[in-house]
Amino acid sequence: MIDLMYKIIYWIAGIENKIISINDAGGYYFDDKQLHFIVIGGLGLLMIFITYPLFKLLAKHNHTMVISWIYVFTLLIVITFAIEIGQWLTGTGRMEMADATYGLAGFLVMFFIFAVIRAIFHFIVNAFKEDEGKH
Repeated sequence: MIDLMYKIIYWIAGIENKIISINDAGGYYFDDKQLHFIVIGGLGLLMIFITYPLFKLLAKHNHTMVISWIYVFTLLIVITFAIEIGQWLTGTGRMEMADATYGLAGFLVMFFIFAVIRAIFHFIVNAFKEDEGKH
């Protein structure tokens, strides 16, 4: 998981370098704040165009748990990195990628356990519903 996160960081850094080189070579001369405005604004809009139809489809097929999972996992990524940055800024701990990955792995493991228990519960409830329908 740590390797994946580093790959993502390097991938994002590569994209940032390309955007800066396009900005410099094209003679646009956008400053850092303007580039953030354009790139993050465009990325956010792109994400809306992707997530809205996906979430609408999931909601239509009664998969609100999947929507909740995506939302919570996204928030946990932000919170995890905010905690790590906060520890670094305040000196109350060391900012380590391993802490972030272990925290997110904790959520994934706990959610997996929850999902298994939930699936067993739904299996039992559905089995009793089918059994009641036969009598």
